[in-house]
Order: sequence, then C-alpha cells, then structure tokens
Amino acid sequence: MDQMDQSTGALITQVAPDFDCWDDVLKLILRAFAYMDGIIDPPSSAHLLTAERLKDKARHETVFLALEAGRIVGCIFVLERADYFYVGKLAVEPGLHGRGIGRRLMQAAEDLALSRGKNAIELQTRVELSGNHAAFSRLGFRETGRTAHTGYDRPTSITMRKVLS
Repeated sequence: MDQMDQSTGALITQVAPDFDCWDDVLKLILRAFAYMDGIIDPPSSAHLLTAERLKDKARHETVFLALEAGRIVGCIFVLERADYFYVGKLAVEPGLHGRGIGRRLMQAAEDLALSRGKNAIELQTRVELSGNHAAFSRLGFRETGRTAHTGYDRPTSITMRKVLS
C-alpha cells in the first residue's frame, strides 16, 4: 500500500518484511516524543525502545511510514486485536506538524482495520497531553476510559476509540 499525497509530498507505505532502518524509526520516535519529557508521569515508554525492540514489534504489528525524499518523517504501529485495531507510536517529525502526515498515517490504519473487518480503532494518550486529546477528537476519536499505570493511584492514560463506517 503506497499512497502519495501531493499536498504534503509524503509517501505513506507499509513496512516491507526486509526493512532494516529501525535505527531511523527509533530516532524519529524519540524526536517526536521528546516534548513529553518532564510533562507526563510516568515517562514515555518510547525511552525503553531500541531498534531491535521496534523490529520485534513489527513482527506482530503492521507498520506504516511516511517518507519524503527518501527520509522517514512519520510512522504508526497498528496491532490487530479481536474486535478492533490498536494504534500506537504515532510519530511525525516535529518540524512537519500540521501538514496532514499524522492524519494520513491514521487513515492507513483505518483502511487496514476496515479491510480486515474491524469496525473500530483505539489508542491511548496521556492525561497531561490535552493537545493530543483535541487532535484525536478532531480525527473522530472519543474518550472511552481512563487507566492508571502500575504503581499510580490516579489515571495516567486516556483510552480513545474511533468507530469506523
């Protein structure tokens, strides 16, 4: 699945089995999630990632990349569950926000879910990240619950779901 968008110049493509640039994906995720440092508690799980862990994740999840001039500028990991798809590690190059790259990556996840007979996609975002809540709401997501990370007595994450048609 390759989709070129003339407005962004980004090519959205599914990661091939022989993909070997996990270091580049890791660097993108760390750049994209860096703004959360000192804002969210507990810290982002992105800090626990390695290129090898991403490669392992890709064995169980579908990964889409956004490419511009051969450079990785966005990614999303999509995990199939019984009744829906879970999306995670949505990352867009910080200097490219607002150009629709994240929306297009999310659309790739939605298209995959629909092609596999799932009627919803779900994600989690941190309680402190109100900008993310608003962005996901604009994409059609609605809050369905709040959970706490292990060891916390307060909600730390918001679960959001989008019903697909």
